[in-house]
Amino acid sequence: MPALDRKLFRDLLHLWGQGLAIALVVACGIAIFVAMQTNYQSLQLSQINYYDQYRFAQVFGQLKRAPESVVTQIQAIPGVAQVQTRVVVDVILDVPGRQEPVTGRLISIPEQQTPMLNELYIRQGRYIEPGASDEVLVSEVFANANHLQLGDRLGAVINGRWQSLHIVGIALSPEYVYEIRGSDIFPDNQRFGVLWMGRKALGTAFNLDGAFNDISLSLLPQTDTAEVIFRLDKLLEPYGALGAYDREDQISNRFLSDEIIQLRTHGTVIPAIFLGIGAFLLNIVLTRLIGTQRDQIAVLKAFGYSNWAIGEHFLKFVLAIVALGAVLGTLTGLWLGAALTKVYANFYHFPVLRYEVSPAMVTGAILISGGAAILGAFGAVRRAISLPPAEAMRPEPPAHFRQTLIERWGLQRWLSPVGRIILRNLERKPIQSMFSMLGISLAVALLVMGGFSQDAMQYLMDSQFHTVQRDDVTIVFNEPRPARTRDEVTHLPGVLYAEPFRVVAARLRFEHRSHKIGIMGIKPDTELRQLVDRHLKPVNLPLDGLLLSSKLADILGVQPGDRLTVEVLEGSRPTRTIPVAGLVDELIGVSAYMDLDALNRLMREGATISGAFLAVDEHQLDELYALLKRTPAVASVSLRKAMLQQFQQTIAQSQGVITTIQVVFACIIAFGVVYNAARIALSERGRELATLRIIGFSKAQVAVILLGEQAVLLIAAIPLGLVLGYGISALMSLLYNTELYRFPLVITRASYAFAVVVILIAGLLSGWLVRRQCDRLDLVAVLKTRE
Repeated sequence: MPALDRKLFRDLLHLWGQGLAIALVVACGIAIFVAMQTNYQSLQLSQINYYDQYRFAQVFGQLKRAPESVVTQIQAIPGVAQVQTRVVVDVILDVPGRQEPVTGRLISIPEQQTPMLNELYIRQGRYIEPGASDEVLVSEVFANANHLQLGDRLGAVINGRWQSLHIVGIALSPEYVYEIRGSDIFPDNQRFGVLWMGRKALGTAFNLDGAFNDISLSLLPQTDTAEVIFRLDKLLEPYGALGAYDREDQISNRFLSDEIIQLRTHGTVIPAIFLGIGAFLLNIVLTRLIGTQRDQIAVLKAFGYSNWAIGEHFLKFVLAIVALGAVLGTLTGLWLGAALTKVYANFYHFPVLRYEVSPAMVTGAILISGGAAILGAFGAVRRAISLPPAEAMRPEPPAHFRQTLIERWGLQRWLSPVGRIILRNLERKPIQSMFSMLGISLAVALLVMGGFSQDAMQYLMDSQFHTVQRDDVTIVFNEPRPARTRDEVTHLPGVLYAEPFRVVAARLRFEHRSHKIGIMGIKPDTELRQLVDRHLKPVNLPLDGLLLSSKLADILGVQPGDRLTVEVLEGSRPTRTIPVAGLVDELIGVSAYMDLDALNRLMREGATISGAFLAVDEHQLDELYALLKRTPAVASVSLRKAMLQQFQQTIAQSQGVITTIQVVFACIIAFGVVYNAARIALSERGRELATLRIIGFSKAQVAVILLGEQAVLLIAAIPLGLVLGYGISALMSLLYNTELYRFPLVITRASYAFAVVVILIAGLLSGWLVRRQCDRLDLVAVLKTRE
């Protein structure tokens, strides 16, 4: 073994504690990078393959009713490759073993199995038999959530008639990778499911034989999607079209694509912080090592070793530590990535969600970490090879004495000799002290950011499901009903109070921007659906004009006082110019509200409602559910409590896993930074501390001098870390600001306190370890001169 390699081995053994701490920091960064990036690649590849293989449509549209003869005109639109017409209807299901009414979405499929858009993957069972009007395929996630098996039967109210449906197959569709109702934000797989039924049977049941109410298109390459949507809307407008939209706005795809984007972002920002801190620590350690080996460097140069050989030797020291971190980080990242893939498989449903590991990505992670380490060590290595042998043979000159700021202000008389020594040493090495503070503060910031994720999630749940949505049950009718229907709803079993609402599909336009949404009309004195501002204070519903959610206002680029063009997409399809009366701040989805009477006047339809929010006596829920299951006029039922539970099991679960990983890694980095700072201080000042021991200072006083400096840095770094944590959390809040949901910038005192407690514990543990080493200083060996 070459002499320099033997020296490298001895250096690594001597600094094994610091090297291990740095390797763990590097490992954390690589683990997060590998876990997030492999999940990003796995989801993205699964999405692309599934969409291509099973012909996921590119344009979607719903309408009232159109004859099949229109298909020829649709196919003639330039750029349209394939047209798939369907019948799609929501019905109430009676699922065995479930008391609550369940909403089922019936989607027609050809009687004979043929290639089609949004092709089904049959996981179990078989395709429906031609002419079997009661046979259905059910979605896999719905079947699993309700323990349904092949051969089971479901009850359904189909166009006012009770019918028993026979399950012959369990399937998946690219249209429902994230299975959710269009009006919901979170999936409720126990109470909403997709069923596929023969086209003839479903069309006949809903008077749509030879007609359709849903359409999907695939397009030729390089086709202008917006132009196709414009032509399709014009063509279907006489048939009650509700506005076509492209794949990007299809809700299942939107959720999946947003998750993929966030994984990519999360897998870039956080690892960069960890690897940056690792590079910073390596620079400090290497600078200290070079400072203590000045004489050795001089001897090596005197014996003919070149600058390149010496530089390579110190770079090997860096790369050895990074290599350990890379191995640990890669293995941990692959394990975490596989575990996260299983979590995502619970609510993103593919025929196969394979955990994909790209060798190029893993190699890239290792190269990135190595590059960050070399960059951090570059300055220290350059100083090592630039030392002339004659100068390096001499001890490093002592620091130039000058009065400190404390002494110039005359405050030293209030300090003990130990306190003066501590402050003098800190002020004479301002750059080193500043970097130590920065490293500790970044660890605090990561802990704060982990707490922010949990706080924002809890705030989102509380504000949405306890302040905004206060109803127990929401019912939606299969078509608009007269306002007197509210009185009938009020007399349902267990209903304490009912508030009607009207939802009208419309396209809002402002300048060149537009957005399709359902305008919700409610009463000004509503109690079960609160309109609030960003401080959760109630917002009054104006008698005229629109209230928009803040996110929708941002999308449209409007402010209160601006006038929107409202194109209604149903009924007589009026177009009106309506002012924006104000904004509400909702964290889930986007909304537009209007006074119920004003919306009825806009529609010129009289007093009409689409559904009702209900406050219900929980002791009579079973009786209410039983009646709703058999009520033909009810198309869907939503339960607030169930939505809250599903939210906690979907987004909250995935965010919780990621946050837990982040907090654990932040604790590791906190210890790594604090321990390294203390250990380096001991190595750099061993001679001074031994001298103090010789002239009469006790072990306790010497330990206080050493650890007091670290305590001052730690205490000074905590406020800076809290501020940095707030800033990084604000950045993450912007990254999680999507149309589907927003993360508010909310950090509780408990999260700040947790970050402070963790960093203090890391400081105490590091101090205890360094104190033991300080007490065992070999005074004779340390005081030996190097000349």
